[in-house]
Amino acid sequence: MKSKRTSGVLMHISTLPGDYSIGGVGKECKDFVDFLAKAGFSVWQVLPFCLPDSCHSPYSSYSSFSLNPWFISLPALKDEGLLTEEELEGARQIVDYTCEFKRLEEDRFDLLKKAASRVNDRSEIDAFLKAHPHIANFCTFMALKAANEGRAWNEWTNHTPSEEDTFAWAFTQYTFYRQWHEIKAYANERGISIIGDIPIYVAYDSADVWAHPELFDLDEHLRQRTAAGCPPDAFSEDGQFWGNPIYNWKRMQEDGFAFWKERLAHMFELFDGVRLDHFRGFSTYWSIPADAATAKEGHWEKGPGRAFVDAVHEAACGRLVIAEDLGQVTPDVAKLLKYSKLPGMRVLMFGFDGDPLSPHLPHNYVTNCVAYTGTHDNDTFLGYLWRISPEERRRVRVYTGSEHVSRDEVCRNAVKSLYASVADSVILPIQDLLVFGNDTRMNTPGTEDGNWAFRITKSQ
Repeated sequence: MKSKRTSGVLMHISTLPGDYSIGGVGKECKDFVDFLAKAGFSVWQVLPFCLPDSCHSPYSSYSSFSLNPWFISLPALKDEGLLTEEELEGARQIVDYTCEFKRLEEDRFDLLKKAASRVNDRSEIDAFLKAHPHIANFCTFMALKAANEGRAWNEWTNHTPSEEDTFAWAFTQYTFYRQWHEIKAYANERGISIIGDIPIYVAYDSADVWAHPELFDLDEHLRQRTAAGCPPDAFSEDGQFWGNPIYNWKRMQEDGFAFWKERLAHMFELFDGVRLDHFRGFSTYWSIPADAATAKEGHWEKGPGRAFVDAVHEAACGRLVIAEDLGQVTPDVAKLLKYSKLPGMRVLMFGFDGDPLSPHLPHNYVTNCVAYTGTHDNDTFLGYLWRISPEERRRVRVYTGSEHVSRDEVCRNAVKSLYASVADSVILPIQDLLVFGNDTRMNTPGTEDGNWAFRITKSQ
């Protein structure tokens, strides 16, 4: 039976318009769902929902099971009597075109803590924590982190968390979960499926490692032996040193990858499908000594392979899992992807290096793939057109039938070339749907500043 062809938009919750320093899961979410349905889309893809790190990246977090409290709808809390009108007004943003991260870091948790203190019946929150033990671990972890002045867990001396802080974190997790499920139901009722994103690695300073150190490659003092990253390539002479702890895959396989099955079960509570980040790392992964100066000192190690893929299918129960198979796709990676039968990714702007056999050119697509103009780690398509060489730009124009049109029109024709392919799904970053330039780029890998902050305004 032929697969259903779908199209959608890639946009994180943080990018949504709104009035409180960052996009949230309130009316702005429902308005966006209405826009998608009216435009004929059937998919909304988001980035990870976990609490971001100090560089605001959702791909590194204090817990892979956490839910970002910054996304909580403050007007909804005011309607429930948990915030006052004055407190709501005090939280209003100053600018609407970027996330006000500094303000969020300084003020938002204290405001949510006030709301938590006004909860009279805590039974539903207690039941939520009992049903979600990894989230309960995260709440305790964050309270302990505060009790130890923000230090990493391996430096803690105080092991008694504040009950007030623990409950405040529990309140944020339950509130987000409840508000998000209202949004998801609203989207599903209007024919919109939502795809989430699961990063391959977790942070060392996280509830994941703190609660389950045996699942990671740590020494007898619970320090990292190895760190994740990728080898040198055309973009990076020294490779990339990500720093995440490497999994103890042998130990994980002993219990049937229970930790990963629990991560996937958590994701499928939140989403209709999920993108599995860095799929090649499940075939072979780059392992770097934790004390190495650069990623060049690393080497390839064999990943969990087919046994892991089988565990993913068991956890997914037939629901959509997209394999992020970008980067250097070696024969062993291609073989594992074929075995998995998961749809891989195609990125149009990777297709114009002069190789007519590039898998990223639409005429080479297979049906079982998801095609994008770009991802959250790429420039916008318009920004890409401005910075590439004249020869590469000529290839784009010729391929998309755009020799004598403006660059804006080249972007629109690029989208048409994706729709004309055999790919079962096409997903467009919101910036490319609206033909936005480089100043709206979401993330530049390898840099710490200026990322993840783009927001779309109501007028746009």
